Amino acid sequence: MVGTAHLRHDLTIRTVGLVAEASVKPSVGVVVMSYGTPAGPEDVEAYYTHVRRGRPPTPELLADLVRRYEAIGGVSPLAGRTRAQASVLAAALERQAPGRFVVEVGYKHASPFLEEAVEALVGRGVKRLVALVLAPHYSVGSVGEYLARVRSRAGELAPELPVAAVDDWHLEPTYLAFLAAEVRRCLAELPEATKVLFSAHSLPERVVAGGDPYAGQVRETGAAVAAELGLSPWADWAVAWQSAGRTPEPWIGPDILTVFDDLAATGRAEGVLVCPCGFVSDHLEVLYDLDVEARDRAAALGLAFARTAVLNDDPVVLDALAARVAAVGSP
Repeated sequence: MVGTAHLRHDLTIRTVGLVAEASVKPSVGVVVMSYGTPAGPEDVEAYYTHVRRGRPPTPELLADLVRRYEAIGGVSPLAGRTRAQASVLAAALERQAPGRFVVEVGYKHASPFLEEAVEALVGRGVKRLVALVLAPHYSVGSVGEYLARVRSRAGELAPELPVAAVDDWHLEPTYLAFLAAEVRRCLAELPEATKVLFSAHSLPERVVAGGDPYAGQVRETGAAVAAELGLSPWADWAVAWQSAGRTPEPWIGPDILTVFDDLAATGRAEGVLVCPCGFVSDHLEVLYDLDVEARDRAAALGLAFARTAVLNDDPVVLDALAARVAAVGSP
């Protein structure tokens, strides 16, 4: 990535590591990870090229991504949100086990990359690593890839260093309670005939056909929240997919906008409430794909629209995630 972006990120990541600084040598290093985002408009092309595994985007694809960032203010808040989440998590770990943990942030597609976080923790002399992806649902191509990269870099630097991971947390009780409270709050302000759609990032159909657990875990999250609220399947709620990649291969559906179209055409709903349970931070797929694109489609169809808040740095859920990290970080 561009050097200035690396500098801006580097100046902020160290504030997370300082949470456990009172201990000279914390024994457990925690790699907290998210997707990453360009630090500014000048970094969008390099970021997009990294997402595309080294293939530069076409001018049309680049212009479309720039347009979407401009629609949400020019820059995504994802990096700042991730750092805030990591800071709350680190503070919780410090309360639970003073001096034992040190936390570093790393991104999949932006600097500081997750390998850099591993390098920083190995440099601190930790005796064990724990990897946590800020995504509740496991997929081989998403969370699995993060974890593989952590293990690969750790193996290169310190082959004997144990590496543990929180693989998924889609049924974490505090997270389900957070989602249920948000759905309940939003439904109170919408028409009685409102459909709740639990959404997450789509995946290529070939991934799911190969036995990937991701789609099933998203449905389990939606079903658990719906059961808590007494919602009936399909009549009251369903799972819909969003933000499919711009590739020729088919992605899993139904797409959330297609569901909007169907609900309006059949008259089965007067409103839609989107609960983006697959996302835990405000970022492009929430602030543009839902708050701009989906909202505009609902308005054009005459449907009332709302979406639930995402997790961001909610301390209750992050305390629970800290407890999971502490559990897998035990010898």
